Amino acid sequence: MTNSKKFALVTGAGRRFGLALAHALLDEGYQVLAHYNTSKDGIHELEQRGAIGLQANLAHLNDVHQLIHAVQQHCSKLHLLVNNASCFFDNQRVNESDANLTAVLNVHTAAPYLLINQLQQQLANAKGNVINISDIYVDSPSTDYIAYCAAKAGLASLTQAFAKKLAPAVRVNAIQPGPILFLPEHDSQHRQKVLAETPLNLEGGLEPMIAAVRFLRDNPFITGESIKVDGGRALTI
Repeated sequence: MTNSKKFALVTGAGRRFGLALAHALLDEGYQVLAHYNTSKDGIHELEQRGAIGLQANLAHLNDVHQLIHAVQQHCSKLHLLVNNASCFFDNQRVNESDANLTAVLNVHTAAPYLLINQLQQQLANAKGNVINISDIYVDSPSTDYIAYCAAKAGLASLTQAFAKKLAPAVRVNAIQPGPILFLPEHDSQHRQKVLAETPLNLEGGLEPMIAAVRFLRDNPFITGESIKVDGGRALTI
């Protein structure tokens, strides 16, 4: 175990925002603990830069406990925990099996609960930060993603509760992203519709999210807050 660097754990670091954030943290000199489930390609990139890849299926709580143990073996001080991993299942996918429902609830609520709760000593040792990646639909849930929105609402509640419980040693905040980066399956019609409903009328990209992480991490007088990074989309849903 080494404590010469600042340590950051990013869940869902194998792709999209998690991957970009992990690279940004490596650029800042962090020792990144890069969690992934199946998205290994991005993890290879990160490992080549010195990150430590940690595999776990957060839908399975036994895996979550193993991930926690691995983090504890790597560091006694955890400076930043970003709960970013996501399981974006719509109603149809959730209704296919109880396992899919369990996955949505565990990935977004149970796993972050266990990570924050069981790593609180490592976080406190570093006067660390937790940043939960929530969703703008927490405040106005989509009828097409009922379980997903409920699970993200649970994460929003965890943010406030842990902010109260862990203060002053640890600060806990959240980011609610909007249309920052479309998925490959989003066709042109869908993209145009979403952008038309977004006041700033653009796809945000990943840098505004990374900037929001830095803001919450670096401002010492913010805890229990949730920041929307959505181009104003929450105003229209």
